[in-house]
Amino acid sequence: MATLIASEYKQFEDIKHVNENGIEFWYARELSDVLEYTQWRNFTKVIDKAMLACHNSGFECADHFAEVSKIVDAGATSKPVKDFELSRYACYLIVQNGDPRKETIALGQTYFALQTRRQEITDRFNELDEDSKRLVIRGEVSGWNSMLAEAAHKAGITDQLEYAQFQNAGYMGLYGGLTAADIHSRKNLKKNEKILDHMGSEELGANLFRITQTEAKLRREQPEGLEKASGVHYQVGQTVRKAIAENEGTMPEDLPTPEKSIEEIGREQLKKLKAKKEPPMLDE
Repeated sequence: MATLIASEYKQFEDIKHVNENGIEFWYARELSDVLEYTQWRNFTKVIDKAMLACHNSGFECADHFAEVSKIVDAGATSKPVKDFELSRYACYLIVQNGDPRKETIALGQTYFALQTRRQEITDRFNELDEDSKRLVIRGEVSGWNSMLAEAAHKAGITDQLEYAQFQNAGYMGLYGGLTAADIHSRKNLKKNEKILDHMGSEELGANLFRITQTEAKLRREQPEGLEKASGVHYQVGQTVRKAIAENEGTMPEDLPTPEKSIEEIGREQLKKLKAKKEPPMLDE
């Protein structure tokens, strides 16, 4: 699924590193600069509090606060200095123990809380079966399609016929020239059936990326009129298709159509939920 980072959090994203195993980490000294700690000794006090919180939570500090040595310039010479490779959880604990009066601390608290939550969702998502993955991504697609419609409206697309043309441009870019009607026909769907409800998780994922990136590009570039907005949608669709090709993936039009629709899966899961004696948990 696509991950979008708001501009105010970009400073934390810019200092993120990825090791040879694909694991994200942050250097403590770089983080201290972003959090506007001018003196390292003051920041180490915050690190100490975060390490204590880590220990008290039952985690091994060394797994999240890996001490390293870095060489820095010191005038005409260079010298080694102490630093830490911090996990996302370590960064979260640091900003929770930082000076709450600092605006950057507040931003850091939100950023690392969001990143931690996203990772939890990703980890849980990978454990889901195919039908459940389809339900999750379809829900994301619905939400982002509403945002895309709003962005298209701001570009001057105000009636249903124009919006259908705009949507077709995106599909044509992603599906190698096929329109929504062509895709509908290839899937052998009935007139009232929606193509998005008859996609597997991989195909839905490609469309979700198309939608999120088009919405962001429309918002960023602010094109005016159907022709320019459709051009943006088509271009983004082509870019996603190119990425699939470069990764030797299956083109969306060649992916199999699942036997069950999203609507059927939703009804089945709702039936199972109602069959349980205990009420579903409400996550507020």
